[in-house]
Amino acid sequence: MIKVNLTQRIWLAFISLIVLVGLSVIIIFPISIKDTLTEETYRLIEREQERLSNPLIDFINPPDDDGGFLDRSEAGKVFHLVIFDTLGRPPGGDTIPPADVLRQMAVNAFNQDAIHGRYELQYGGQTVFYVVKEDVLWGQKAYRISFMWDTYRDQMVNKLWERLLYLFLLTSVLSLLPAIWLKHYLRQPLIILGNHLEQIANRDWKEPLKWKGDEDFQRLSDQFEKMRQNLNIYDSAQKTFIQHASHELKTPIMVIKSYAQSVKDGILPKQNLERTMDVIIEESNRMERRVIDMLYYTKLDSFKEDALNQKEFIFGSLAFEIEERFRVQREDVKIYVNHSDMKLKGDEEQLEVLLENLVENALRYAVSSIWIDAEQKEDKIIISVENDGEPIPEDDIPKLFNPFYKGNNGKFGLGLAIVKRIAELHHGYAEIENTASGVKMKVYLPAIEELETNPKAKRKNKKQ
Repeated sequence: MIKVNLTQRIWLAFISLIVLVGLSVIIIFPISIKDTLTEETYRLIEREQERLSNPLIDFINPPDDDGGFLDRSEAGKVFHLVIFDTLGRPPGGDTIPPADVLRQMAVNAFNQDAIHGRYELQYGGQTVFYVVKEDVLWGQKAYRISFMWDTYRDQMVNKLWERLLYLFLLTSVLSLLPAIWLKHYLRQPLIILGNHLEQIANRDWKEPLKWKGDEDFQRLSDQFEKMRQNLNIYDSAQKTFIQHASHELKTPIMVIKSYAQSVKDGILPKQNLERTMDVIIEESNRMERRVIDMLYYTKLDSFKEDALNQKEFIFGSLAFEIEERFRVQREDVKIYVNHSDMKLKGDEEQLEVLLENLVENALRYAVSSIWIDAEQKEDKIIISVENDGEPIPEDDIPKLFNPFYKGNNGKFGLGLAIVKRIAELHHGYAEIENTASGVKMKVYLPAIEELETNPKAKRKNKKQ
């Protein structure tokens, strides 16, 4: 298959249009124009016939002014003859046609029922157009016959063809001007867009693109600019992620390395081998947990809705399991579970991670109590974890769901970011508020009825 560029496509389109117009003219014009000019020939013959029989006709009904388009003096002459309805009386007229032609004219005239009739016949490779009109001359029935050879029609056709050819050539040449203009009009923004795409291919997306002018190109430039901004955001987030991850992993790696080197040198930083190795194991576990969180967060970031294993389950099946898991970490904190019979629908594994991160976060700040709850309000189910700790500064609340942002006593800064991403995958959102008794973290999810009636409603429960 031959590949053509945009410029070649424009030229081909205009040339094809010209060819189609030319073919249409060549095919349709002869058929339509001949019928029209044949009618004009008969009209001219009848006009001359009326003028002959009534010389005052030009004063009563003046001929149409054709503006000199057809010069009748050059278009052939109308001839006239008279034949009588009497045997033996010869025809009269200024020109007597050949015998074969006269015989055919006479036969048509004698067989004519109407007063007036139009006819044509072929003779010697030419066409004769004639009009027969019944009349009475000198007290005797007669037929006036006015005829013209096809010279008049052929001359008109030739003149029209000549003028049409000039018009077609002029139109073809002029049509190339918009083709040239269109080529330059389309090429300029495409070159600019191509240059910016090449820059992006080279990971250079700092320069903005803003096209002023055509609405369609402006919309395309706006979409391109939005893509460029998203790439900038993604690139910045990726660099930030790497920087934070490197920083968070650097400390435990340094501790493990220094303790291991000390043991190798026969020095025990914690007085005995067991306590020293406990520090190494603790830092290894801490580093392992951070790596797991980073891998899980990046996995969620590329997760799609279709990959969710959604099913219906009871809220208490998650809440009591997590309550039992965290109860031993702080015996001074009591964990309460409310509305354990509430039904949820979603990916149970991800929602377990969501609730686990919320409880783990609350456990770091709680004084004596944590409340795990689930309730339905209209078309939303609200999962909440509240603790009786100190309130969060209002300036910090909007930042807590950002990756690697750590509040007071925070560990790694990914727990709440994972909560936010899981909520978004389930078409919900998360928020934090200070209450009279402490701090409450809430996750809004679509109710089961809403998912069943409109399962593909994207972000319907998005926070306004």
